[in-house]
Amino acid sequence: MTPQPLIGLLFHALGGVAAASFYAPLKFIRKWPWECFYLAMGAFAWLLTPWIFASATTPDLFGVLSRAPASALGWTFLFGILWGIGAVTYGLTMRYLGMALGMSIALGFCALFGTLIPPIFRGELMAVASTTGGQVVIGGVALCAVGILVAGYAGFRKEHELPAELSADHKSGDDEFAPIKGLVVAFVSGLMSACFAFGIQSGVPIAELAVEAGANPLFQNNVVLCVILPGGFLTNTLWCLYLNRRNKTFSGYRSATPTETTGILSLCAASGIIWYFQFFFYGMGSTKMGAFDFSSWSLHMSFIIICGNLWGLFFKEWRGVSRATLSIVWSAILLLILSTVIIGWGNSLGTTAPAH
Repeated sequence: MTPQPLIGLLFHALGGVAAASFYAPLKFIRKWPWECFYLAMGAFAWLLTPWIFASATTPDLFGVLSRAPASALGWTFLFGILWGIGAVTYGLTMRYLGMALGMSIALGFCALFGTLIPPIFRGELMAVASTTGGQVVIGGVALCAVGILVAGYAGFRKEHELPAELSADHKSGDDEFAPIKGLVVAFVSGLMSACFAFGIQSGVPIAELAVEAGANPLFQNNVVLCVILPGGFLTNTLWCLYLNRRNKTFSGYRSATPTETTGILSLCAASGIIWYFQFFFYGMGSTKMGAFDFSSWSLHMSFIIICGNLWGLFFKEWRGVSRATLSIVWSAILLLILSTVIIGWGNSLGTTAPAH
């Protein structure tokens, strides 16, 4: 497939918007405990939607999966399980730190791990760094890390400046601000969430079989998502059921009226479908990025943080902070936008001659 980095950037932007937006519908749920509605959301995001889209875009889906190497299926599913730990802690990060700060910190770790570890593991980082385009991309990744740190710093300033009464007003039924706990789960989330990028790499043989079966190369990763995401669903289901037992919230699934339950499930479905679109577009974007596809993960994280902070402003998570802190937030967003431009430029350079 001919590299088209600008189109790839557009797909990654759409994926970032979806990733940053999926939690917004859940903030309107009041009747169900967090573990109840998060499990319902996951059923739509990690089981139903992936199979629907893969079936629509992959000829002979079950035949492709049956012919896939056992090692590729096993590693891809295993990375899905590990990513599931990141998905659980990602939701908890936003619960303990809020959308803006939680996304910034967790995805900061995730961007660095997910972007740099694959080329290091394959022994390609030095080769990439020896080209002009590779150096530009690495520079963009570094600027992305700076933007993430700035966003995180703004979040810490917010928590110090925000009056207690406003902090309480900002909380929805699933929020409980706990900075130390939030930082710990953010680190775990970033490390484990990066396993999704490794799962995509492990699933390359599966994607190649899908193309051989007649799938459009643009959608070749849809079948891989059918292997990764059930692994994540397994982890999330076990965690949510554990919380149901610990918190004695199994009755939470019946705590609303039939009409209210229909509304809750509709919000969970909307959230799950939006969540899936992040990797639907991520998979499309990664096929367009050319020689430096490893930068796709960094682009994905950057767009999520940009949109996440905008959602934080929309939900007035920053109401009551100083103008200086708001300036830092916008500076972080601009840095992240600039980093995506630089990474896209580096990808457009492709494998140019080694820089001297």
